[in-house]
Amino acid sequence: MTAQQPLAARDLSRRTFLQGLGVAGAGLALTSCARPSGSRTTEIVFYQSKPEVIGYFDELIQQFHEAQSTVRVRHDATSNLAGSFVRETPPDIGCLNYNFEISRYVERGALSDLSDMPEAGRIIDELQPLVDVTATYPGRTSVIPYSLMAAAVLYNREIFQANGLEPPTTWDEFLAVCEALTAAGVTPIYSTFKDPWTIAQGHFDYTVGGLIDTTDFFEQLKEQGADVGPNSPVAFQKQFVEPVERMKVLVGYSNENAASRGYGDGNLAFANGEAAMYLQGPWALTEIAKTNPDLDVGAFPLPMTDDPADRKVRVNIDLALWIPEGSAKKEAAREFLSFLMQPEVIDAYNAQALGFGVTEGAAPVTNETLVELKEYYDRAAFYLGASQLVPQSIPLQNYAQSLATGAEPEQVLRTLDADWSRLAFRS
Repeated sequence: MTAQQPLAARDLSRRTFLQGLGVAGAGLALTSCARPSGSRTTEIVFYQSKPEVIGYFDELIQQFHEAQSTVRVRHDATSNLAGSFVRETPPDIGCLNYNFEISRYVERGALSDLSDMPEAGRIIDELQPLVDVTATYPGRTSVIPYSLMAAAVLYNREIFQANGLEPPTTWDEFLAVCEALTAAGVTPIYSTFKDPWTIAQGHFDYTVGGLIDTTDFFEQLKEQGADVGPNSPVAFQKQFVEPVERMKVLVGYSNENAASRGYGDGNLAFANGEAAMYLQGPWALTEIAKTNPDLDVGAFPLPMTDDPADRKVRVNIDLALWIPEGSAKKEAAREFLSFLMQPEVIDAYNAQALGFGVTEGAAPVTNETLVELKEYYDRAAFYLGASQLVPQSIPLQNYAQSLATGAEPEQVLRTLDADWSRLAFRS
């Protein structure tokens, strides 16, 4: 889930954490080396500000301290990251959502090369295009993915079964499901347009990613530079028209009060069976379970074509590790990075956070909802959400909100092209 979004799973418990990390602690006791009692201690600053896992990483830091005695980690979750780079006092290691905002540090060479670390070689090859389309620096591996989130259409299995419905595999089947639910007096999709990010990551990203190769589109857009408009090879107002028009079709199957409902309202309503489907990622599952822990929730990728083979899930690199070039304590930071990347540590994190593993041989997902998405992830049938590839200085979330509440697609997409062009010109 992205850093700008309200975050759902805010109560990752200490008890569950310790259970998940029990094996890790045992492994660390075996693999850590004894240190001379007179060794100097190096303190590094670890920047990780994802609210719902701050406590989790505090526990990991404690485990790291118990495993060795020469590196101490100070967890920073509050500093202004951009300001620290400007002041040339960046953290020694970071673990953040990997999106366009982090790309500025990659593209300027502000992050050190991690390609020589064995941990970099364990990342599955299929993820590299997702990393590269966000940002690259020549000759460097600037980030190492840590966790990946896969989002799709959450659906109430009981409502589907009660109405004799199966998860749709084509766009026409999806429309038929929505019509059948409407005829039965069931709201097909619970939407929360009050919170713009929910539309951007859901309705907008799902329709765009289901029809367009987002990686290819944004690579071409970057190469094109500031020349973005009706006469350029690629432009939002050209390639995004059909997806956005279909997005507006989805909006028509939403709850009537969607404009005044936010993320929290959606979790509660879906948990109470007020709609059959909900366009949210795994971060919503914990919140839904707080209200109705017995709700039988499934997941399927939103089909956007007439070919079932075209179905893909929306993903984002939820966390990625990096070490600034400006750190004077790179070796100590690398030691902590290696600790975090140990299979028993990274697998425990992803199981707890409902993420998919990013390394070769990673433990498979076991959550009953996410298991339905495993086949797509395993064969790399996924796409990076378009909203993850647009800088926050462009108000894409607000544009998506305006589309959901009645704005004309052509005008919004022309504005988006103009915004991108101005940004590319300044860059």
